[in-house]
Amino acid sequence: MLPSKRAILSGASQAIISPLWLAGVLTGAKSFEANPIIGNRRLNALGLHAARVNAAYHLAKARRERLEPLVSAEDRGAFERDGFVVRSNFLPAGDFAALLAQVKACRRGAREITQGSTKNRKIAVNPETLAAIPALRTVLHSTEWRGLVRFVGSRDADPVVFLQSILRRDGDGPEDPQTELHADTFHPTVKAWLFLTDVAADAGPFTYVSGSHRLTAERLQWEQQMSLGARWSPDQATREGSFRISAIDLPKLGLPQPRAFAVPANTLVVADTFGFHARGPSIGPSLRVEIFALGRRSPFLPWTGLDPWSTAGLGRRTSLRWKFGDFIEAAGLKRNAWRSRAGVSAFDVP
Repeated sequence: MLPSKRAILSGASQAIISPLWLAGVLTGAKSFEANPIIGNRRLNALGLHAARVNAAYHLAKARRERLEPLVSAEDRGAFERDGFVVRSNFLPAGDFAALLAQVKACRRGAREITQGSTKNRKIAVNPETLAAIPALRTVLHSTEWRGLVRFVGSRDADPVVFLQSILRRDGDGPEDPQTELHADTFHPTVKAWLFLTDVAADAGPFTYVSGSHRLTAERLQWEQQMSLGARWSPDQATREGSFRISAIDLPKLGLPQPRAFAVPANTLVVADTFGFHARGPSIGPSLRVEIFALGRRSPFLPWTGLDPWSTAGLGRRTSLRWKFGDFIEAAGLKRNAWRSRAGVSAFDVP
């Protein structure tokens, strides 16, 4: 029986795209659903995912060793122990007051995404944003900010930065998927939060499992087991490579229960989000505003630098990506989850 035209076309398209799937194994690609090689159960049973995790972890560790001069011995020790560094009263009082006033006055184009009962608002930090908030430029160029973000992220490169607002409602709608403990991806990455509002323990604080950034034998075995069924998981985030874990399973990996960062404004937290973390619960409506940074570079490069992107350049690229999503939606192909909000500040509430 001759193959159908559809089968021939399908086979031809797979032959064309297969080299891209294979090349993705050597990048930060993490989706078990989108890449059938990364998601292949047989290959993962033979250790493909575990090998990627192990190689990325040790490359990051070697890069961090070369970046140790950027941070103090105290901060290095705190990071090695916990997977995060906390700095209270990060800015002098006058500098923080100036930053807060400028952020409140900034009403640039914002984007919002709804996740369950949570609304996440972002304003990209691009050249125009920095011109409107000169106090922020001072923060991002400071030795302490740059050193901590680069060391924890294991790359001598700028992160992408946003003015971010987390608006929690009173339990309406489905559960926010970010409230489940999870690792962002299979390799060490950095996120940083300079909180501009006080964060209460019952108002959606950032939570983190201390020590979960380390690749222990138990963690590697858990990664291996999770990879076997990730492609067919009922959980979308797991299929996309952000593995979830229940708090009751943490002791099996030798880990404690998560710590909630109920902290005053002007606290900086810098964390490796290969470690397990989540948004904490909120018993009612709440607003959390922060300077938020994300650094997630290719995990398999041995060098620390050689990155052309500045924070402002990354912010502009993000804005263009959002606009491209608008174009795709206008063409009737796919709804853009990041909705445009004109004329709002990071502190406005619905």
